[in-house]
Amino acid sequence: MSDNERSGPTGDDELSLPKATVQKLINEMMPQDVACAKDTRDLLIDCCVEFIHLIASEANEICEKETKKTIAGEHVVAALQALGFEDYVEEVDEVFKEHKKQQKDRDKKSTRLENTGISEEELLRQQEMLFAQSRLKFEAQQQ
Repeated sequence: MSDNERSGPTGDDELSLPKATVQKLINEMMPQDVACAKDTRDLLIDCCVEFIHLIASEANEICEKETKKTIAGEHVVAALQALGFEDYVEEVDEVFKEHKKQQKDRDKKSTRLENTGISEEELLRQQEMLFAQSRLKFEAQQQ
């Protein structure tokens, strides 16, 4: 089963979740000796989709009240609180903070090239030299 297979409502504007992903989540969370029937999996998917829609709608309302155009993680956390899911807010907030930290670390890695100490002009010169070498090698093979 591929992640391209989707389940849940099939309407154009309906959310759906990849069956393989949902099955993996179910397998990870359920005890080894418990099986999950297909109709049960489909029910879980429908519940997840409805829950996501509920949270997203509330987060969007909060976002609009703040005259923002983009829903941020803080809006999702506020939506959980507004909808009475306070028991989950602390854990969701921790996951959100960890995600932001990982994004920051990923951004730092993307600047690795800037930290090489080689100027942009030198990098361009090296690139042109490599292209010239490749061109010569290619032309030699063509003869």
